[in-house]
Amino acid sequence: MKRLENRKAVITGAAQGIGQAIAARLAHEGADIAVLDLNLEAAENAASTIATETGRRAVAVKANVTDEDSVSAAMDEAAQKLGGLDLLVNNAGVLKSSFICDFPKKDWDFVTGVNLTGAFLCLKHAARHMIDGGKGSIVVIGSRSGKKGGLWNSAYAASKFGVIGLVQCVALDLAPHGIRANVICPGNALDTPLWKDLAVQYSKKLDMTPAEVIDYYRARVPLKRGCDVKDIANLAVFLSSDEASYMTGQAINVTGGEIMH
Repeated sequence: MKRLENRKAVITGAAQGIGQAIAARLAHEGADIAVLDLNLEAAENAASTIATETGRRAVAVKANVTDEDSVSAAMDEAAQKLGGLDLLVNNAGVLKSSFICDFPKKDWDFVTGVNLTGAFLCLKHAARHMIDGGKGSIVVIGSRSGKKGGLWNSAYAASKFGVIGLVQCVALDLAPHGIRANVICPGNALDTPLWKDLAVQYSKKLDMTPAEVIDYYRARVPLKRGCDVKDIANLAVFLSSDEASYMTGQAINVTGGEIMH
């Protein structure tokens, strides 16, 4: 039997990038999945591809993770379509970079709204369904920036530090209900849409081309490569499975040795 056979999983921000890779990996391990994203058309395309490749049920659900009514309705819809909810991988995230004195409040609100408030809302409303089922696993995609601050990165780092504190509290709240909650802290996922956009943002400030920015951040990693989406998805499967049944409230690095605490 596969490790996640017949589990019911919601993955947020799963229409592309890390989220889509995690959704596909969970489905390969036997889970039925809901691809939750603000872009419904992209979510439907991702769900269709995953269903074809894995033979598992995959549905698309639209949600704005910063809006509580939208999140609540999306979790209800996902649970109804899948026949329950056992697993949540909260992946939706955004990044805006700027020197602190120039950082627009609207960008601060956007980043913290998606990354931290969005995580809070998704955990809150997914947990309702897991409590009803008497079990569950929550995985939040954090960042190495949740362990160590970075240049021009105040909003993103603040949101990712906050996510770790949020998950530690949620792990304690939900432990009596048989529900675990953990954080994955990836390093530089250089091939993802988020990092490609970040390379453009940094190129203007570092006087480098985007390709040179990518090379610069790759060279900082002891293992001398970026964080592949498979590295993140592998850990998401483990934390979602019964193999991690004694792990909760943890924030685990997948950084190629760049962060070691």
